[in-house]
Amino acid sequence: MTCDHLVCANCAGRVSDGRCPVCRAHRARLQEQQGPLAWLNPAALLALVAGLLAVAVICRQALA
Repeated sequence: MTCDHLVCANCAGRVSDGRCPVCRAHRARLQEQQGPLAWLNPAALLALVAGLLAVAVICRQALA
């Protein structure tokens, strides 16, 4: 989850703007929870799988 679409209950602003201390604290907590694979969306996952399949096919042809 990203904080782009979240609305703060304290100031009614977007959490990504960080207008109040509550927004800034929540934004920091979300950034800590994302981890190293936060960039992995469905399109990136599909590209990764396609790339791995291409490498497997090339390796199989090279060994045959």
